[in-house]
Amino acid sequence: TRVTTDGRDGGRVKFGIGLALVHRSQWLAMTTLCEELGFESVWFPDHLVFTEAMSGSPYTDDEHPPVPPTTPLYEPLAYLSFLAAHTTRVRLGTYVYLLGLRHPFVSARAFATLDELSGGRAEAGVGSGWLPGEWDAVGWDFHTRGRRLDEAIDVAKRLWTDKVVEHQGEFFSFPPVVFEPKPVQRPYPPILVGGAPVAALRRAVVRGDGWISMPHTFETAAPQLATLNRLCAEAGRSRSSLNVTMTDQGLVNPDEVARWVEAGVDRLIVKPYLRTRDALEGVRRFRERFGSWF
Repeated sequence: TRVTTDGRDGGRVKFGIGLALVHRSQWLAMTTLCEELGFESVWFPDHLVFTEAMSGSPYTDDEHPPVPPTTPLYEPLAYLSFLAAHTTRVRLGTYVYLLGLRHPFVSARAFATLDELSGGRAEAGVGSGWLPGEWDAVGWDFHTRGRRLDEAIDVAKRLWTDKVVEHQGEFFSFPPVVFEPKPVQRPYPPILVGGAPVAALRRAVVRGDGWISMPHTFETAAPQLATLNRLCAEAGRSRSSLNVTMTDQGLVNPDEVARWVEAGVDRLIVKPYLRTRDALEGVRRFRERFGSWF
């Protein structure tokens, strides 16, 4: 069965849960509960490796990294495939996958596999990354990450759509190859570009199906949403064609959702709990309180 999707759902907001904010012991339970309650999606984090000396974080200062380097890391597309086997409806996304840190053959194959195993439920949230040491460990220049991501997106799209692909680029080159099977979703799983700088927002407009944000309140998100509107206009793209996923920082009142909808936001990734031990019950309470939006 082939599924065609543009990532939108008749103008109604969709709700997702970020699994990075829950202890890994609860990932399966959280995913199956989200499906049961009608949440649209769950989102899995990505890093290849953490360096012993963490630096460069956009979230906090260098002396207090967002996560300790001993935090266990899992291959996101493999874990999401496991979650796909236990679900039938909930969409499965990466938030965000460091596409430029892999050869496009590896990334395109992984997303195509997840998309087939899940029956067309993959969401390709991608970003350039923030940890210089991770790029150093791979042996690639951190300052090329944006260009590498651009090229990797372009190559992955061709692998997912063209019968034969040949490429000679700045970072990746290969002779004519055949890539099968194609993803279930046509033309390919939605590509949501993450990142706050203008370059990332422009990448979302020019190369992506949408944009996925870091945590924001409505007030702190306003400048970036305005920039997206401007960049769409400059690129001659309809703003309504760009799927916008916001990570809400503190949504407590159902009336607040209307503001996001009016601003053109399609999906909200929410965290209705403070600790893992409260997470499942927090998601249940959120569903009850915000039920009119589901």
